[in-house]
Amino acid sequence: MIRQTRRKFLAAAATTSSVLTFGGIAPAILREAAIANKSDGRILVVVEMAGGNDGLNTVVPHSDDQYREARPKLGIAKSQVLKIDDQLGFHPSMSGFADLLEAGHLAVVQGVGYPEPNRSHFESMDIWHSCLRKDQNRTDGWLGRYLQQTGAAESQDPAGLHLGEDKQPFALMSRDVRVPTIRSLDEFRLAGNDSPQFRQAVKELADARRGDSNDLLNFVQASTSSAITASERIEAAGMKYKPSQEYPQNALAQKLQTVAKLISAGLKTSVYYVQIGGFDTHSQQPNAHSVLLRYVSDSVSTFVNDLHAHGHADRVLCMCFSEFGRRVKENASAGTDHGTAGPVFLAGTQVKPGLIGNHPSLSDLKDGDLQYHTDFRQVYATVLERWLKADSELVLKGRFEPVDALRSV
Repeated sequence: MIRQTRRKFLAAAATTSSVLTFGGIAPAILREAAIANKSDGRILVVVEMAGGNDGLNTVVPHSDDQYREARPKLGIAKSQVLKIDDQLGFHPSMSGFADLLEAGHLAVVQGVGYPEPNRSHFESMDIWHSCLRKDQNRTDGWLGRYLQQTGAAESQDPAGLHLGEDKQPFALMSRDVRVPTIRSLDEFRLAGNDSPQFRQAVKELADARRGDSNDLLNFVQASTSSAITASERIEAAGMKYKPSQEYPQNALAQKLQTVAKLISAGLKTSVYYVQIGGFDTHSQQPNAHSVLLRYVSDSVSTFVNDLHAHGHADRVLCMCFSEFGRRVKENASAGTDHGTAGPVFLAGTQVKPGLIGNHPSLSDLKDGDLQYHTDFRQVYATVLERWLKADSELVLKGRFEPVDALRSV
């Protein structure tokens, strides 16, 4: 009876791709991508702010006369900024980040960039994703190399996850570890899982002795068993999880709430990656930039607070970055053009809160752009060495001194 059912099941699997998929993702990915998490259960959540965030109107030098001169229309009034100190303050829409900073859960790494900056969105983002220039044989990303370095292990959980409808970031590419991209938690639900016949076939497959020499059969048994386990655990967690506060009604917040659910589900996933676009503000910047900064600020602060309420905050670090900043001077279209250095934000209960490094000088520009003083790979080295306990030199293909942005953890 079992052998006959197994034959039928394999025949069905051969004729339809939906039986064994998570919304189109083969469940084998969960097994093949699973790796040993050597970071004591610590998790990195990356928020990519795509388009080139205007760092000058994000962390505002409100008392600098040169800022006023460069931005007579776009400059944020001193009376409006959410003051960090006598010189700097957040954009007025960033109350979430201001609250995180006050709570001691936000580090602002200033003046982040890289040598010989490239103002192309695609090339600059590729540099951030790979830590390599175009002529350096870019075959994988920095997070992919981290996942590769940790080594493979038996697990039902993916090593990393990309959430959203965007193209998967190159940062997650690696030689062997495949990272799933999902649009929503519904995609973790095994297609066909409601069918009694399907459930019975899977049960008989899982209960059957796996001593056959049929590699295909063993593959289907193992990957299906892993998929069912992960699917059921995530579905159960989704029913139990209740956010400690209401998440904002925007796409980034919903992605981060999904991450919170998966963390609460007990997944051993160590890297989550989400994106928010729209930061290419060449014209009519004020309203668009204000909305985007509010989305990021409110979403990340809600996420950190929610994790804290559920007892997970001490093992989660959130990093927000953009591929470059904007020009110092505003343009004629009430916007800003592609620039260079900008801030990177680290959020979580284990950060050293406050400003890390000096704000880039407005009197010492290069070709009208801010000069960076902290290489973005130094921020990555901080995350890799001091958070994920990994060999940063191997991952980054060079030695970069970490910044002092995390507690001794």
